[in-house]
Amino acid sequence: MITRGKDKGETGIIKRVIRSQNRVIVEGKNLVKKHIKAGEGHEGGIFSVEAPLHASNVQILDPVTGKPCKVGSKYLEDGTKVRVSRGIGASGSIIPRPEILKMRTTPRPSVAGPKDTPMDLVMESTYDAKSGKGMPEL
Repeated sequence: MITRGKDKGETGIIKRVIRSQNRVIVEGKNLVKKHIKAGEGHEGGIFSVEAPLHASNVQILDPVTGKPCKVGSKYLEDGTKVRVSRGIGASGSIIPRPEILKMRTTPRPSVAGPKDTPMDLVMESTYDAKSGKGMPEL
């Protein structure tokens, strides 16, 4: 939901996030007129395009109440981290993560590489407080 500006109170889907400028483009909102000169392969004219909004001027909607809310995080009993709605009048329900954020750009490696430490060395105990093993001589 857009909370500031000429489209205040309207809702839409975020089409693109510009992290370097902390801005978002909401689909079909914050339209501005753009004058484009004719060139090779395209016509000129006046077109309506979506302008970016600052990220502080949009809020996520609570899935239960349908009102704008802040987003917090908590851990479930099984240890998974989830986003929850926070703030005055928020239901505290789980906000599902968008599908586009679930996809990783580079997959995690499934096999150990040449620079990875073997698991038997990782699990090896190098210091024991009771026996003093591994304590340097000072």
